[in-house]
Amino acid sequence: MNPILLPALSGFLLGGSLIVAIGAQNAFILRQGLLRQHVFILCLVCALSDALLIAAGVAGLGTLISNAPSLILAVTIGGALFLITYGFLAFRRAMRPEAMRLNGEGGTSLKQALGTCLAFTFLNPHVYLDTVLLIGSLSARYEDGARIAFGAGAMTASFVWFFALGYGARLLAPLFARPAAWRVLDVIIGCVMWLIAAGLIARL
Repeated sequence: MNPILLPALSGFLLGGSLIVAIGAQNAFILRQGLLRQHVFILCLVCALSDALLIAAGVAGLGTLISNAPSLILAVTIGGALFLITYGFLAFRRAMRPEAMRLNGEGGTSLKQALGTCLAFTFLNPHVYLDTVLLIGSLSARYEDGARIAFGAGAMTASFVWFFALGYGARLLAPLFARPAAWRVLDVIIGCVMWLIAAGLIARL
């Protein structure tokens, strides 16, 4: 097998295994995909953010972050507070699901959506552990071009996943034509946010 292809495939599989999970960021992209609001730009921002962090990890930033526990602590506290707030808003939406429609009513502006998207990305300490520390440390097994290929494979997984999630969500549109479906989705999102927040707080 091509000496570059193997590490690239390894990076892709690792990146995919880390990102394909029920999390705050994925739940947000799913919801925006269902609303068909700002899907391209939000998927692009998520994928580029992951790519930036992966590049930093492959370049060696992971060592610096691992030696700065106060930074991880600050991000953890900020992320937990943000998730608690967003979870509360999701539960509040669930109380009046008739406000949500697939035509975009009750949605958010691009500025608000971008702010929320960036908060989900950079206020989540797990993103640093996964992309910068884990992928960064595993990339150290490779040299030169192979290391770059490994990082590029992990970045590709992020692009594939976010755009598949954002645009694939519309396949569920017939189901979410009913307000009750929005209620269920928002209750699930609220629970996910609060469970993740509880997990972060438990680690403090």
